[in-house]
Amino acid sequence: MATMTAAGSRPRLLQAMVDAWRQPDVRQKLLFTLAMLIVFRFVAHVPIPNVDRDALRQAFEGNSILDFLSIFSGGALQNLSVAALGVYPYITASIILQILTPIVPNLRSLLDEGEQGRRRIQLYTHWLAVPIALIQGYGQIVFINQSAPVVANFGFQNDVLGTLATLFTLAAGTMFLVWLGELITEHGIGNGVSLIIFGGIVAVLPGLLPNISTQSIIGVLLVVAFALGLTYIIVFFQEAQRRVPVQYARSAFRGGRMYRQQGASYIPLRVNMAGMIPLIFAFSVMILPAAIASYFTGSGGWVGTVARWFVDQFQGGRGQSGSGLYWAVLFVLVIIFTFFYTMVQYQQQQIAKTLQRQGAFIPGIRPGPPTEAYLMRVVTRITWAGALFLGFVAVAPFFVGLVTGVRALTISSTGFLIVVAVVLDTMKQLEAQLLMRNYEGFIR
Repeated sequence: MATMTAAGSRPRLLQAMVDAWRQPDVRQKLLFTLAMLIVFRFVAHVPIPNVDRDALRQAFEGNSILDFLSIFSGGALQNLSVAALGVYPYITASIILQILTPIVPNLRSLLDEGEQGRRRIQLYTHWLAVPIALIQGYGQIVFINQSAPVVANFGFQNDVLGTLATLFTLAAGTMFLVWLGELITEHGIGNGVSLIIFGGIVAVLPGLLPNISTQSIIGVLLVVAFALGLTYIIVFFQEAQRRVPVQYARSAFRGGRMYRQQGASYIPLRVNMAGMIPLIFAFSVMILPAAIASYFTGSGGWVGTVARWFVDQFQGGRGQSGSGLYWAVLFVLVIIFTFFYTMVQYQQQQIAKTLQRQGAFIPGIRPGPPTEAYLMRVVTRITWAGALFLGFVAVAPFFVGLVTGVRALTISSTGFLIVVAVVLDTMKQLEAQLLMRNYEGFIR
């Protein structure tokens, strides 16, 4: 029978860091990662030309859409720096190619080529990120300028050369951050792009500390307790997996005769196979109604009435605003997108075909289509747990503010999930580096 397990015992965090620091090569990787994150923070404070700081602060006041986009820029959007777009265009390009790979035959054939094909898809991701960055940069600045005149003379009808220079500067900033992330992945510890997002979110946290003085002590303690509990839940579901037993048929020669041997293993199917992508999808969809309706709030008649209703109901985000309807719809969308993206991820893995090529089988299940149908049933069942988990994480800020009355200290649930997931992934890689060195004597 397949069983569901969570993370096993891990080395203590402090002891792991001390052991890692004692290894010269691991220490060098840690210092390199830290240096690249410092470079990222410097870039995040280099503004583009013609920015009105006072108007920029005014544009961000109570604007949940800009708050959400600022997550992936690490606060660089609040400074409207050259890295204002963060790595979000690259993430968007990566998601688009992941969705298109099972559909487009050429991309599917590249995936079957192994490492060389994946590198080619990675190159396409870089190329696609540039036009997405140009389009997103133009849209964001136009949207910000609607709230307040932040960037002077922006627009192709006003200053074509200056507008192009601004857009290419923003696109170059995005690709520079992607380059930093890939340097971290290659020469440092952890996934570089994820660490760039992580560094930006963590850099925003000190700005929440002054709000503590305006909140009640009981409310702050409840927020801290809720955050610790949410962290435990995220760690459990991020590490939880369903282990499907697999047997491999092996052949061996003994005394001039061939014997069949059976080797047992398992397929680790993650409960949260979709990661944080459903949250990004859901929040992106939820900001559209309010963004579109904001253009028609000044209209008369029923158009203006409907537009104002959408703005009032769907102007949510970061747990600071939004009605119960906003959070209910968000919960449903997260579940839908979790199933959608999980199925996309599962189909790309082609587990049943891989097992059949390797001469492996699931006990009691015939190879081929029966194995595919069985694994699909298992993935569907465990995805319900992952979808409900992500839905709870999405609406957690709403309940924190509802129960504690403290809204100024809450951060985006997407950001919270990113922080915990990146820490887990980085610690796994750090632990792997230490295990490699502990077993170095057996390799020599």
